[in-house]
Amino acid sequence: MMSAVNYTKFNSAVFLLTGIPGKEDVHLWIAIPFCLMYVISIVGNSVILFIVKTDPSLHEPMYIFLSMLAITDLALLISTMPTTLGIFLFNTWEISLDACFAQMFFIQSLSFTESSVLLLMAFDRFVAICNPLRYISILTLPRIGKMGLVFVLRGVSLTFPLPFLLKRFRYCRSNVLSHCYCLHQDVLMMACANIRVNYVYDVFLSVTVVGLDSLFIFLSYALILKTVLKVTSHVKCLRALNTCVSHLCAVFLFYTPRIGLGLIHGYWKSSPPLLNLFLGYISLFVPPLMNPIVYSVKSRHLSSRIIRVFIK
Repeated sequence: MMSAVNYTKFNSAVFLLTGIPGKEDVHLWIAIPFCLMYVISIVGNSVILFIVKTDPSLHEPMYIFLSMLAITDLALLISTMPTTLGIFLFNTWEISLDACFAQMFFIQSLSFTESSVLLLMAFDRFVAICNPLRYISILTLPRIGKMGLVFVLRGVSLTFPLPFLLKRFRYCRSNVLSHCYCLHQDVLMMACANIRVNYVYDVFLSVTVVGLDSLFIFLSYALILKTVLKVTSHVKCLRALNTCVSHLCAVFLFYTPRIGLGLIHGYWKSSPPLLNLFLGYISLFVPPLMNPIVYSVKSRHLSSRIIRVFIK
């Protein structure tokens, strides 16, 4: 089942996805926590969207950005669900190249979009704390919509060339991928051709999207910390920082596993396969699961609305 295709041409080749090596006999049991994660994540993010849409008091920049994050997380879940549950529930390992490239495009572009949304949320916290008197005038609804659209187009346009760059290659090496979904770096290692252009473009994407976004997020919090430390009241200082906790958790959950995964694919080829697999699962499944929980716990306004909906 998991034997590799040694030499194939593009239009007849398939890739084999990976579940958890050595645990194929208990994949049906492993499917249970994955199904639970999908259900909790989909319900959690859908509830966030419903509450924000139906409650006019939540039509504020912070909650609109949270809605953008929830939409992106839902889209990421939908893009990975078919192959993940196909492996663990139905032992469906094969994926065609076209389907693999399509999944890779959605995962990559949505990941870039989520990185952009986290940057916008950092900007929201920066304006709210450092320039509160102009908060409403700066973050107007039309401006928020335009910023969101620009960043979505950025993610889509930068990812759009990747499938076409990959379609140029023949894949004659082991066709067993490292994850239960398709990643650009993973597919690239299967090509028996000069991959320098793809490699350089991948580095360019990492620097211009993830690198710049994380840098601006860091600078936003540096300015926030500088402003907060000038406040003489410790209570007000802690209250201001407390509004950033949820976002910092989301940033940590998003960037940490992805940076680790990028380092493994780029520089640590001899890393333990289970570490690569573990980081891959965390990077795509944990943020959509935890973001609604963290924001619901930390935001009393949001949590009270959620409790009111379920009590009714």
